[in-house]
Amino acid sequence: MDTITAIILGIVEGITEFIPVSSTGHMILTSKAMGFDDQTDIMKTFEIVIQLGAILAIAIVYWRRILGLLGLKRKDKTTLVGSPSKGLDLIHVILGIAPALIVAFFARDFIKSLFSANTVVWALVAGGIFMIFAEWFNKTKSKVTAHDLDDLTYKQAFLIGLYQIISVLWPGFSRSGSTISGGMLSGVSYKASADFSFLIAIPIMCAASGYELLDSYRYFNSDTIGYFAIGFFVAFVVAYLVVLAFMKLIQRIRLTHFAIYRFVLAAVFWIFILN
Repeated sequence: MDTITAIILGIVEGITEFIPVSSTGHMILTSKAMGFDDQTDIMKTFEIVIQLGAILAIAIVYWRRILGLLGLKRKDKTTLVGSPSKGLDLIHVILGIAPALIVAFFARDFIKSLFSANTVVWALVAGGIFMIFAEWFNKTKSKVTAHDLDDLTYKQAFLIGLYQIISVLWPGFSRSGSTISGGMLSGVSYKASADFSFLIAIPIMCAASGYELLDSYRYFNSDTIGYFAIGFFVAFVVAYLVVLAFMKLIQRIRLTHFAIYRFVLAAVFWIFILN
């Protein structure tokens, strides 16, 4: 690894982690294009580190909501925006993350065995089709009952959590793609689904990354720490900017646009990686 590699991978992670295009697919494709093995222990550790950078970005974007969920108040005793009193509470978050965490814990080795370019290609296509269907269903068949986060019901939060399992078991399907689409299939608006997807990414990715770091901490040394720090910082900055831009442009960037991009990426995989 060198500085340029750390910067490029940090940028790729920051751009793709929270939008429904599959960060896993992009990391594999970028690694192959740059001519190195992304399955080495050091590279796996690096990917965990830059994921943590992206998580920090989301935590900063949603800091008011997070403090509100914890029931914290301002000095003037008024509750923060997004406090449990306004609708969304910790139970929603728990219901949204519990199914995926349970499956990931018990199927960890099986999930790791699925990481391959072939798996990612089919996941990109299947995920794109699923997203197009979810958007169509949300517009024509579903009665939207949750227009923002505070309208979300416990049932809808749990259904989103169940849909998230697809991305856990199928690398390349996209965690945000499955949760945003799942929300739209459950009567949640596009924006509220995206908000909830980003919010529950914080605990679920912290848990997953933290667990993986227990096996990888020994790869932090004087030879790697500098590159890890660069990747972390770049992923943090890029993810922060991407999420802010995505939420501002959400009414103009539909899931179908991301689905078409996924199909193109799958074709690139097929031509340059699998053949």
